[in-house]
Amino acid sequence: MERAVTSDEMRSFDGYAINRLNIPSLLLMENAGKGVVQKMNEQFGDLSVKLVYILCGKGNNGGDGFVVARHLLIHGSKVEVILTCKPNELKGDPLTNFNILKSLLSKSSESTESRKSRESHKSRSGVVQFSSLKKMKMLQPPDIIVDALFGTGFKGELNGKYKSLVEWANELPAKRVSIDIPSGVNADNGVAEGVAFKADITVTMALKKIGLTLNQGRSYGGHLEVVDIGVPTDLPIVGKFQTYIIEQKDVQATLPVRSFNVHKHSVGKILVLAGSVGLTGAAAMVSESAMKVGAGAVVLGTPKSVYSILAKKLTEVMTEPLDSTDEGSLSQSSLPEIEKLLQWADMLVLGPGLSRNQETQQLIQHLVSTSTKPMLIDADGLNAIAENPSCLKKRKTKEVILTPHTGELSRIIKLSSEEIEKNRIEIARRVAKEFKVTLVLKGAPTVTATHEGKVFINSTGNPGMATAGSGDVLAGLIAGLWGQGMTSDEAAWCGVFLHGKAGDLAKVKYGEKSLLATDIKTFVPEAIRHVELGLH
Repeated sequence: MERAVTSDEMRSFDGYAINRLNIPSLLLMENAGKGVVQKMNEQFGDLSVKLVYILCGKGNNGGDGFVVARHLLIHGSKVEVILTCKPNELKGDPLTNFNILKSLLSKSSESTESRKSRESHKSRSGVVQFSSLKKMKMLQPPDIIVDALFGTGFKGELNGKYKSLVEWANELPAKRVSIDIPSGVNADNGVAEGVAFKADITVTMALKKIGLTLNQGRSYGGHLEVVDIGVPTDLPIVGKFQTYIIEQKDVQATLPVRSFNVHKHSVGKILVLAGSVGLTGAAAMVSESAMKVGAGAVVLGTPKSVYSILAKKLTEVMTEPLDSTDEGSLSQSSLPEIEKLLQWADMLVLGPGLSRNQETQQLIQHLVSTSTKPMLIDADGLNAIAENPSCLKKRKTKEVILTPHTGELSRIIKLSSEEIEKNRIEIARRVAKEFKVTLVLKGAPTVTATHEGKVFINSTGNPGMATAGSGDVLAGLIAGLWGQGMTSDEAAWCGVFLHGKAGDLAKVKYGEKSLLATDIKTFVPEAIRHVELGLH
């Protein structure tokens, strides 16, 4: 699995390389800058015919920019380094690389002091101190502009000259490249609180930054490339990092393989309690999705008020009519029959379409607190927990998967949806540890957190999947995998990946706007085939 890191973790990684492996920091900067140019060449072709602007700050990101400038000059590119600080403000490795660059420019008979003689820009190379946008706009428009302003240490909001410079850069008809992470984007959560550099490609060093997978960072980063900076990524310190990006090969290696003597009761007996008047679709989709992904037998327990509808709709899923409330939802009087069904089942799916009826919610709370079977809780099951979180903490079963979207989690932990979206990875990690559950926090991207503190970021899916019923399909996929013997954590992140993969395949056929939850369900077998055969 590929790890993703925070800015602090990346500093620890660099520190280990420098202090324990004795790799000079200057060499790391050299490898970083050289790697950026290699990726630019792969993306944009022959760089010798390109005019490139490089926006450089005074920190290490700016130092990387100076290395990029030098290697571009070696390639024959015309380069303008736009320095946002005074040269005497540079220190350490950035200063060293600036001086090397200045010497190279001097030897090519281009003085950094002779700006006035080339104000009309004759496509020569040099360094210009940023003073005003008016001066920048007098320059010849570049083919490529490189963002080397801040890097992973940035927090907050761009302002002043940096805001103006990035706004100007975003408006240029040029290809845009960011080094490590777009300036203006928080490397830990992907939030851009104001203006941020909009890159066509981001070349990040050694390990992916979490902020490139979340929030605005996901779109502002553009195409993502990772550069080897000459440090092994399996160092002991990396083992302490707890955030992973799920790739197809990870799912391929984890999906269950059936033995020749398998039978339906050995690959998952799942009881689903779902549905009520007006919410029969949720019950159907979760049940069918569990079977689509390979569950051996699924029994749907549903109110008598909607039983006939679902019995006609479902063929492979067995349906059981249960006592109803006057509103057509599950009644507490159905409990004895539910307990009989639980004796048969390996696990329980609780919640889709059960309604917010008070009696039904109390029934859900009772089942959460008393059932000893592994349990996936979704939708109205989560609403019941939000009304009485103690039922989850007092539960008898150790194995629980929660599958909330941001709004549902907000109600459970009494934190705004905005705050959860802003810090979805760390909040998911904290909640999973606090409640000792596997937590699937649905969204863009969906993340799976374990009670041990690990978080898995999904890499599949598209905006068209934000449609009613999509979450019901996901719950069924996770349950179906879990019932086949996978651990709760594995079933969760594999189910999320397959769900997104099916959505991506459905998008190819139907487009984003026309995508329905049933389309996602239909493409589940094709998604599994793609994963098992290694197709893309």
